Amino acid sequence: MSSIPSAYETHSTHTSQATQGVTHAPAPPAIGARLLLLLATAAGVSVASLYYSQPMLGVLGADLQAPASTAGWVPTLTQLGYALGILLLAPLGDRYDRRRIILAKAAALVGALLVSGLAPGMASLLAASLGVGLAATMAQDVVPAAATLAPAAQRGRMVGTVMTGLLLGILLSRVVSGLVAQLWGWRSMYLLAAAAMALLAVAVWRGLPHFAPTTQLGWPALMRSMWGLWRQHAALRRAALAQGLLAVGFSAFWSTLAVMLHSQFQLGAAAAGALGLAGAAGALAAPLAGRMADRRGPELVTRAGAALAAAAFASMAAMPWLGAQGQLLLIVAAAVVFDFGVQAVLVAHQTIVYGIAPEARSRLNALLFTGMFVGMASGAAIGSWVLDHAGWLGVVVLATVTALAALGVRCWPRGR
Repeated sequence: MSSIPSAYETHSTHTSQATQGVTHAPAPPAIGARLLLLLATAAGVSVASLYYSQPMLGVLGADLQAPASTAGWVPTLTQLGYALGILLLAPLGDRYDRRRIILAKAAALVGALLVSGLAPGMASLLAASLGVGLAATMAQDVVPAAATLAPAAQRGRMVGTVMTGLLLGILLSRVVSGLVAQLWGWRSMYLLAAAAMALLAVAVWRGLPHFAPTTQLGWPALMRSMWGLWRQHAALRRAALAQGLLAVGFSAFWSTLAVMLHSQFQLGAAAAGALGLAGAAGALAAPLAGRMADRRGPELVTRAGAALAAAAFASMAAMPWLGAQGQLLLIVAAAVVFDFGVQAVLVAHQTIVYGIAPEARSRLNALLFTGMFVGMASGAAIGSWVLDHAGWLGVVVLATVTALAALGVRCWPRGR
């Protein structure tokens, strides 16, 4: 795969609608270890805000005297806000200085977390939860920022490192919030998160360089241009479809795991959370996959990762022939392997997508993650239905088939 110059090296060579009216600015400094750590931390801390509420719903609902069905809207509105933010706000990174957008979202996230922690009732908490989701899309501005700052030959590795921070934020947020809520109450978690976000905003203000906008399109035209990008680039469509298919099985597994553990092993939610830590090993795949994408090309990584995920899902079909302890060990091992595969494919897809049109990285990133989010939402809904009608083996088959379908998309001849 030939090297692709950065967005700042190619401003003068792009004449598409996306680059009309470009304002030129000095290129930002090359990314160093300290800046890379800052970006990884920013991605992880911001995205963690989406998941703090999940382990605290029982305590939170009881304290606000709300039924479980009402309390369940807290994470739902948070995720809905995040989905809307990815689609409607993330593309603005191509129109404005990403540094200003990241700082604005960091400030908004601090405010939303403070309102959540001080909410007098469920109505204000639900409104703040939607705000948390919208502002947490800061993470989707940080990753394209890393891709823009990274040298072309090291883009995969550096994007992978930032994705490691993002994934660790997702995986560890539930553990942290559950512990903090148990020790000091659910409000303390939101207030501590707001304080951490405020400190991070200061670090970003001091350490993140400015970014030159790559287009002067207004917001409506920016939205319309996303449809043009989708139609124009088959590589984008393949990446979004394959990642969405992998997300179906990934989400089906994690959304039904706690129910299965309770019914088959009489284990509580704490056990499911602890099992989730096994997925943290998958975060290690991000920088490794990035390095492989830089050296061998991202196409190989997408195929290897999808095949690895399919094999891990399929291995759980052997559970009926194992004892209880063997089944739990197999689940842990499979979770480590398929998490590794899924995250490797994601980093490789980002490497592919960011190289399509450097002047439109924010919009391309929004389209890729929208496809992934659709897969996640579909997997949660379909997985619950399959578990009710076909049991855990049905969930395993679903995850295996969708992973094989993702592999098929990556292996299908490009001309078709």
